[in-house]
Amino acid sequence: MNIGLYFGSFNPIHHGHLIIANFIAENTALDQVWFVVSPQNPFKISSTLLNEYHRLHLVRLAIDGERKLKATDIEFHLPKPSYTVDTLAYLEEKYPEHQFSIVMGSDSFQNIEKWKNSPVLLQRYPIYIYKRAGFEITPIPGATLYPVDAPLLEISATYIRNCIKERKSIRYLVPDLVKEEIEKYHYYRK
Repeated sequence: MNIGLYFGSFNPIHHGHLIIANFIAENTALDQVWFVVSPQNPFKISSTLLNEYHRLHLVRLAIDGERKLKATDIEFHLPKPSYTVDTLAYLEEKYPEHQFSIVMGSDSFQNIEKWKNSPVLLQRYPIYIYKRAGFEITPIPGATLYPVDAPLLEISATYIRNCIKERKSIRYLVPDLVKEEIEKYHYYRK
Protein backbone atom coordinates (compact mmCIF):
# COMPACT_ATOMS: atom_id res chain seq x y z
CA MET A 1 0.00 0.00 0.00
CA ASN A 2 1.18 3.54 -0.74
CA ILE A 3 1.03 5.59 2.45
CA GLY A 4 1.44 9.35 2.72
CA LEU A 5 2.73 10.50 6.09
CA TYR A 6 1.35 13.85 7.20
CA PHE A 7 3.55 14.90 10.12
CA GLY A 8 2.46 17.55 12.58
CA SER A 9 1.68 18.65 16.08
CA PHE A 10 -2.04 18.90 15.27
CA ASN A 11 -2.38 21.21 18.27
CA PRO A 12 -5.36 20.97 17.70
CA ILE A 13 -6.36 19.31 14.45
CA HIS A 14 -8.65 21.56 12.39
CA HIS A 15 -10.57 21.58 9.13
CA GLY A 16 -7.55 22.91 7.23
CA HIS A 17 -5.56 19.76 8.11
CA LEU A 18 -8.49 17.52 7.24
CA ILE A 19 -9.17 19.13 3.87
CA ILE A 20 -5.51 18.75 2.85
CA ALA A 21 -5.26 15.11 3.99
CA ASN A 22 -8.55 14.12 2.36
CA PHE A 23 -7.72 15.91 -0.89
CA ILE A 24 -4.34 14.18 -1.12
CA ALA A 25 -5.85 10.77 -0.24
CA GLU A 26 -8.52 11.19 -2.92
CA ASN A 27 -6.51 12.86 -5.70
CA THR A 28 -3.08 11.23 -5.77
CA ALA A 29 -1.62 7.74 -6.14
CA LEU A 30 -1.62 7.33 -2.34
CA ASP A 31 -3.94 4.71 -0.84
CA GLN A 32 -4.03 6.29 2.61
CA VAL A 33 -2.79 9.35 4.47
CA TRP A 34 -1.60 8.79 8.02
CA PHE A 35 -1.58 11.65 10.50
CA VAL A 36 1.71 11.25 12.36
CA VAL A 37 1.13 13.09 15.62
CA SER A 38 4.51 14.41 16.73
CA PRO A 39 5.05 14.48 20.49
CA GLN A 40 7.76 17.10 20.07
CA ASN A 41 8.68 18.92 16.89
CA PRO A 42 12.38 19.90 16.94
CA PHE A 43 11.42 23.32 15.50
CA LYS A 44 8.59 24.16 17.95
CA ILE A 45 8.39 25.06 21.63
CA SER A 46 6.92 22.09 23.50
CA SER A 47 5.42 24.18 26.33
CA THR A 48 2.55 25.23 24.04
CA LEU A 49 1.64 21.63 23.20
CA LEU A 50 -1.34 19.80 24.60
CA ASN A 51 -0.39 16.33 25.85
CA GLU A 52 0.35 14.08 22.84
CA TYR A 53 -2.24 11.46 23.82
CA HIS A 54 -4.95 14.12 23.96
CA ARG A 55 -3.89 15.45 20.54
CA LEU A 56 -3.90 11.91 19.12
CA HIS A 57 -7.38 11.35 20.55
CA LEU A 58 -8.62 14.57 18.90
CA VAL A 59 -7.19 13.44 15.55
CA ARG A 60 -8.90 10.06 15.91
CA LEU A 61 -12.20 11.77 16.72
CA ALA A 62 -11.81 14.02 13.67
CA ILE A 63 -11.23 11.15 11.21
CA ASP A 64 -13.48 8.50 12.73
CA GLY A 65 -15.03 6.41 9.96
CA GLU A 66 -12.66 7.58 7.22
CA ARG A 67 -11.10 4.60 5.48
CA LYS A 68 -8.36 6.57 3.70
CA LEU A 69 -7.24 8.53 6.76
CA LYS A 70 -5.52 7.08 9.81
CA ALA A 71 -3.89 8.44 12.97
CA THR A 72 -0.68 6.95 14.30
CA ASP A 73 1.24 7.32 17.55
CA ILE A 74 4.42 5.86 16.07
CA GLU A 75 6.57 8.81 17.20
CA PHE A 76 5.41 8.40 20.82
CA HIS A 77 7.62 5.30 20.98
CA LEU A 78 10.72 6.84 19.44
CA PRO A 79 13.37 9.13 21.00
CA LYS A 80 12.35 12.77 21.35
CA PRO A 81 12.51 15.12 19.61
CA SER A 82 11.10 13.30 16.61
CA TYR A 83 13.02 13.35 13.35
CA THR A 84 11.23 12.38 10.14
CA VAL A 85 14.14 10.31 8.83
CA ASP A 86 14.17 8.17 12.00
CA THR A 87 10.39 7.70 11.91
CA LEU A 88 10.54 6.59 8.28
CA ALA A 89 13.33 4.09 9.00
CA TYR A 90 11.26 2.63 11.84
CA LEU A 91 8.08 2.46 9.75
CA GLU A 92 9.88 0.74 6.87
CA GLU A 93 11.14 -1.90 9.28
CA LYS A 94 7.75 -2.34 10.95
CA TYR A 95 5.69 -2.29 7.72
CA PRO A 96 7.90 -3.63 4.91
CA GLU A 97 4.79 -4.24 2.77
CA HIS A 98 4.10 -0.47 2.50
CA GLN A 99 5.77 2.30 0.52
CA PHE A 100 5.96 5.60 2.35
CA SER A 101 5.84 9.18 1.11
CA ILE A 102 5.89 12.51 2.92
CA VAL A 103 3.05 15.05 2.82
CA MET A 104 3.99 18.65 3.61
CA GLY A 105 3.27 22.28 2.81
CA SER A 106 5.47 24.33 0.53
CA ASP A 107 6.35 26.51 3.55
CA SER A 108 7.86 23.52 5.38
CA PHE A 109 9.49 22.26 2.20
CA GLN A 110 11.54 25.46 1.98
CA ASN A 111 13.28 24.38 5.20
CA ILE A 112 13.76 20.70 4.34
CA GLU A 113 17.50 21.04 3.84
CA LYS A 114 17.75 21.94 7.56
CA TRP A 115 16.12 18.63 8.54
CA LYS A 116 18.18 15.78 9.96
CA ASN A 117 19.64 13.70 7.08
CA SER A 118 17.66 15.67 4.50
CA PRO A 119 19.64 14.20 1.55
CA VAL A 120 18.36 10.74 2.58
CA LEU A 121 14.77 12.00 2.75
CA LEU A 122 15.02 13.75 -0.60
CA GLN A 123 16.59 10.77 -2.39
CA ARG A 124 14.52 7.94 -0.89
CA TYR A 125 10.99 9.26 -0.37
CA PRO A 126 8.48 10.90 -2.70
CA ILE A 127 7.17 14.16 -1.30
CA TYR A 128 3.64 15.44 -1.90
CA ILE A 129 3.72 19.20 -1.42
CA TYR A 130 0.57 21.25 -1.03
CA LYS A 131 1.14 24.79 -2.17
CA ARG A 132 0.95 27.66 0.30
CA ALA A 133 0.74 31.26 -0.90
CA GLY A 134 4.13 32.96 -0.95
CA PHE A 135 6.12 29.72 -0.79
CA GLU A 136 7.28 28.46 -4.15
CA ILE A 137 8.30 24.85 -4.71
CA THR A 138 11.87 24.83 -5.96
CA PRO A 139 12.90 21.52 -7.57
CA ILE A 140 15.81 19.70 -5.94
CA PRO A 141 17.91 17.38 -8.14
CA GLY A 142 17.23 13.73 -7.35
CA ALA A 143 14.08 14.43 -5.33
CA THR A 144 10.69 13.07 -6.40
CA LEU A 145 8.27 15.92 -5.80
CA TYR A 146 4.53 16.00 -6.45
CA PRO A 147 3.08 19.50 -6.17
CA VAL A 148 -0.60 19.36 -5.17
CA ASP A 149 -3.15 22.15 -5.55
CA ALA A 150 -5.18 21.25 -2.47
CA PRO A 151 -7.82 23.71 -1.27
CA LEU A 152 -6.43 25.65 1.67
CA LEU A 153 -8.13 27.34 4.59
CA GLU A 154 -6.29 30.27 6.10
CA ILE A 155 -6.68 29.12 9.70
CA SER A 156 -4.05 27.94 12.10
CA ALA A 157 -3.89 25.95 15.31
CA THR A 158 -2.35 29.03 16.98
CA TYR A 159 -5.41 31.09 16.01
CA ILE A 160 -7.72 28.37 17.38
CA ARG A 161 -5.79 28.16 20.66
CA ASN A 162 -6.01 31.94 21.02
CA CYS A 163 -9.76 31.85 20.40
CA ILE A 164 -10.12 29.25 23.15
CA LYS A 165 -8.06 31.32 25.60
CA GLU A 166 -10.19 34.38 24.80
CA ARG A 167 -13.39 32.31 25.23
CA LYS A 168 -14.37 32.80 21.58
CA SER A 169 -16.18 30.17 19.54
CA ILE A 170 -14.17 27.66 17.54
CA ARG A 171 -17.24 26.24 15.85
CA TYR A 172 -16.64 25.70 12.12
CA LEU A 173 -12.85 25.77 12.67
CA VAL A 174 -12.65 22.22 14.02
CA PRO A 175 -14.96 19.20 13.68
CA ASP A 176 -17.85 19.23 16.16
CA LEU A 177 -16.54 16.19 18.04
CA VAL A 178 -13.16 17.88 18.46
CA LYS A 179 -14.81 21.09 19.66
CA GLU A 180 -16.92 19.18 22.18
CA GLU A 181 -13.88 17.32 23.54
CA ILE A 182 -11.84 20.54 23.85
CA GLU A 183 -14.70 22.23 25.71
CA LYS A 184 -15.44 19.23 27.92
CA TYR A 185 -11.85 18.97 29.20
CA HIS A 186 -11.02 22.72 29.02
CA TYR A 187 -8.04 22.13 26.71
CA TYR A 188 -5.97 25.19 25.83
CA ARG A 189 -7.59 27.38 28.49
CA LYS A 190 -4.40 28.04 30.47
